[in-house]
Amino acid sequence: MTGTESDDCVFCRVIATDDPDTVWIEREPAAVAFRPLPGSELAPGHTLVVPREHAAGLLDVSPDALRATTLLAQQVGRAMRAALGATGVVVLSATGADAGQSVAHLHLHVVPCWPDDGVLRWPERRSAHVVDGDAAVMLAEMFE
Repeated sequence: MTGTESDDCVFCRVIATDDPDTVWIEREPAAVAFRPLPGSELAPGHTLVVPREHAAGLLDVSPDALRATTLLAQQVGRAMRAALGATGVVVLSATGADAGQSVAHLHLHVVPCWPDDGVLRWPERRSAHVVDGDAAVMLAEMFE
């Protein structure tokens, strides 16, 4: 571990140990891409893109690690189009347990799509949560 990793993080261990069971798609200095565990793929070619730097999620990652991770996700998506004939790509990520995050290390699921998938990947209904005030105004005020 280099100090930017967490001893108890499964993704940090995979990266640090160069796990022989991992199918690596690409390894770059600041981010890596690999196949999810067998049986958990959402589609042929489904790829996880992970920063080497440990960050719990989108809200914690450094700008440089986020940049490297999103650029690698873009490259993976382009490779899916060229190698697999994917006609679309969905990038999925969750930050926090209430968002469904299962591994507390930022990761992007890059999932290739084809016309015959017929899979809905957008939330089926609006959140029932209510905030006190105009959410857009409240967010904009954070940038003033």
